[in-house]
Amino acid sequence: MSATELAVQPAQNLNLNCSTTFPSRLLCLDIYRGLMVAGMILVDNPGSDEHAYWPIMHAKWNGWTPAVFIFPSFLFLVGISLVYSFDARRRGGETNQQILWHALKRSLILIAIGLLVNASPIYGLDLHTWRFEGVTQRIGLCYFFAAILELYSTRRGQLVAFVACLLGYWAILRFVPVPGAGVPGRDVPFMDQLQNLPAWFDRKLFMGHLYDGTRDPEGIIHTMPAIGTTLIGVFTGHWLKSERNSKQLIAVMVFFGIVGMFAGELWNRWFPINKNLWTSSFVLFSGGFCLLFVSLLYWITEVKQRRGKWTVPILVFGMNAIAGFVADSLIYGPGYTFAVTTANGTKVNWHEAAQAYLESTGLSVANASLVYSLGAVLICWIMLWFLWRKKIFIKV
Repeated sequence: MSATELAVQPAQNLNLNCSTTFPSRLLCLDIYRGLMVAGMILVDNPGSDEHAYWPIMHAKWNGWTPAVFIFPSFLFLVGISLVYSFDARRRGGETNQQILWHALKRSLILIAIGLLVNASPIYGLDLHTWRFEGVTQRIGLCYFFAAILELYSTRRGQLVAFVACLLGYWAILRFVPVPGAGVPGRDVPFMDQLQNLPAWFDRKLFMGHLYDGTRDPEGIIHTMPAIGTTLIGVFTGHWLKSERNSKQLIAVMVFFGIVGMFAGELWNRWFPINKNLWTSSFVLFSGGFCLLFVSLLYWITEVKQRRGKWTVPILVFGMNAIAGFVADSLIYGPGYTFAVTTANGTKVNWHEAAQAYLESTGLSVANASLVYSLGAVLICWIMLWFLWRKKIFIKV
């Protein structure tokens, strides 16, 4: 995810022998990204929305499941990649202004990709309900703001910005009155699903164009703490590029990973962990997970040099993440948009029909849902494998 424009480009040659080192590219980051792309497809495409296994279901509101770590992992990886990319551009002679212009173009392309996916006919395009917010839109915004801080701020300034994002967002949700409802915690329940400031703001801007009708999980205001998630990646990128040895690198990442998850769980008592609102406690909790997970992958692939053929299926996703996002939409969209007529004459959408068929083979509801999800992952992998074979990446 580091090229100058949206283009089809030949893949870099990757030598996966155990004796090879990667001074400018960490294999663990591509492995991490690939696992998260596969996880994204898995949780986006359950055969049963209500009866899938708990780990691949999102929490309805407060709380967490393993599935909620996927999106923050993408932002975390964006932060790390940003550090490596900007450093390479500076060494290539580019000025901060040139790098910022590139970051702006890249952000706009990411936003455009999200808008185009949301406008796809496979979703039953209706300009009156066309959703404007989304995953790549948030990634684009977080990337751009993190880029500004990386280019024009010191490490201390970035830390101040990180703290401001988390405390400022908590103060907004806790003390700013919700128009028409009142002060949270006094006139309206704190973090009520409908009567919260981010949901109110999104309704004022995009009513009729929201994911859940009255609110959106990728809303405008809670992009603020999501920038904090990206900054955790920036801090990690600088640490990985430092001159410390591998033991020091891993020890610090594990330490702050544990601290982050503990702090998030502690803050959860007063500011619940909530992915839909991207609460500050969620930033710390998920950021801690990201640090622990990347330290594990770093130890496996960079320290122990456990590479080779086992990485290839994962890299098919990890080296083509944007294509993976689009492939996911090609599976998800028809599954919920297109319908078939059953034997008794009723119409059901594709994913319900597939779920019913899998259950008819003797699978439990949860197992049938899992098979459907794994099928979606496999279909997307096959699509990306054709690009991998041709050594083609779709880059932004």
